[in-house]
Amino acid sequence: MLKVAKFGGSSLADAAQLRKVKDIIDRDPSRTCIVVSAPGKRFSGDHKITDLLYLCEAHLKYGVSFDDIYEMICARYLEIRNDLGLSLDLESEFDELRRDMRHGLSRDDIVSRGEYFSARLMASFLGYEFIDAKLWLTFNLDGTIDTEKSYELLRIAAEGRKVVIPGFYGVMPDGHIRLMDRGGSDITGALAAAALDADVYENWTDVSGILMADPRIVPNAKTISRVTYSELRELSYIGAQVLHEASIFPVRRKNIPLNIRNTNDPDHAGTMIQESFDDEPVNDPGFITGLAGRKGFSIITITKSGMSSKVDSLRRIVEIFEKYNVTISYAPTGIDCFSAVVENQQLDSRKYAVLAELQKELKPDDITVTEQIAVFAVVGRRMVSRSGSSARIFEVLGANGINIRMISQGPEELNIIIGVKESDFNPAIRVIYENFVD
Repeated sequence: MLKVAKFGGSSLADAAQLRKVKDIIDRDPSRTCIVVSAPGKRFSGDHKITDLLYLCEAHLKYGVSFDDIYEMICARYLEIRNDLGLSLDLESEFDELRRDMRHGLSRDDIVSRGEYFSARLMASFLGYEFIDAKLWLTFNLDGTIDTEKSYELLRIAAEGRKVVIPGFYGVMPDGHIRLMDRGGSDITGALAAAALDADVYENWTDVSGILMADPRIVPNAKTISRVTYSELRELSYIGAQVLHEASIFPVRRKNIPLNIRNTNDPDHAGTMIQESFDDEPVNDPGFITGLAGRKGFSIITITKSGMSSKVDSLRRIVEIFEKYNVTISYAPTGIDCFSAVVENQQLDSRKYAVLAELQKELKPDDITVTEQIAVFAVVGRRMVSRSGSSARIFEVLGANGINIRMISQGPEELNIIIGVKESDFNPAIRVIYENFVD
């Protein structure tokens, strides 16, 4: 058994958090590869180390002294080191970095030091070996990750060893440091798990997995215990705050289970994410895995007699939206009727141009625009085996006075997409949760 465990910034904010991390790792000897973020906030109003490093770079860029900010950064790491009783020499590295910054370092070089020093501390505290990300995680010239080369380098470097790796950065072919997007440590963790063919990839954060609904709408929403990668994709697309898709792809491709856990509640099983589950409970009455959605949509409906019998009708409509760079999120259809559900932020400045073009090219009988629409998804892999799932959901919404403005469901029956007035969004989520989950 081999586990790759990634710990986020909240898990590394101070010495007390590092002690929790060490306790988690000591509990399970299979956690032999640890990936870390830079220290996060310790309390409300505190600063993330990464944000402070970006601020240092901005000061350097405009010729403003960065000394005070840099001292705050150094003090955070030294406080952690001293509280843990470590003998690691950081002062000399801090002095060297300050000199290099004065003589000119790239933004990526500077900001990457957040994860670098975090990993150095964690490796010293655990008694693990430190492997710098620049020694294995390699980018191509176009900025994509060379997974084949990276995987091979990490397999060689980590073989037979217990290691700590900094997340968030790698190296370009010319040797220069390159950062990933924010949240890149999650990607590093997934890449490390894939490289080492881990049995499980654990992502430790400050929440006990993925919730079945937005806690701002459903205050005591339960944790999703098990979810497939396909379900997770559906939830994240419609608005759930889950892991970035790029941080899931490497482990999904190798069918490695991903377990989201809480550093502050390590006994909670969290959420397990897999391609599929072979041991589904037979008598489980629940068929909903999660609910997610967001406001800010409009529905443009085009009606024209005989449209359904013309082979090019849909293509012509889609091409007009494409011309104005407006993505059609959902496309429910009827006889001689087509509706495009689009995000307001894309449509607002182009609405009248799109409508004029549709009128000119299609000469429809009618075009209507319905605004202030919210869209949410009822997601569940077990819906396909539960006859009447859709009817039950619609019945509950109707009984509670919630008018459905749009419905869309794929043939795989993994989710039901429902559009309602924005004012009905929160009540709709609560009603479905209370009737089918709680």
